[in-house]
Amino acid sequence: MSLGPLNANVEPIKSLAFGSISASFAKVGTPLAYPSRLLIISNGTDKNMLFSIDGTNTHYFVPSQTSQVLDLNANRDGNKNSFVFAKGTQFWVKQVEAPTSGSVYVSNTYGVING
Repeated sequence: MSLGPLNANVEPIKSLAFGSISASFAKVGTPLAYPSRLLIISNGTDKNMLFSIDGTNTHYFVPSQTSQVLDLNANRDGNKNSFVFAKGTQFWVKQVEAPTSGSVYVSNTYGVING
């Protein structure tokens, strides 16, 4: 039985301005409302940043003015055996060096069955 095609939808972007970023992890927006199939972590600040999914450990380094694209469904087998960041995952950020401008962003693309 086919469930129908998956349509891509996006959550509102999550962000945190440079003035709220310090040497301790700070939350970037709200937790994911949907499981993530494609996630983009963007560092629009003037300094390098460290990102976490647990608020304790560093998981991603994102240089100043760049983005990390995490395509969790690349090379998957149909609609099964997919990797996702779970609904409720919270992203955190901390500075490598104190930023003086910009913001960081987390963008989530998720799938919805259309049929």
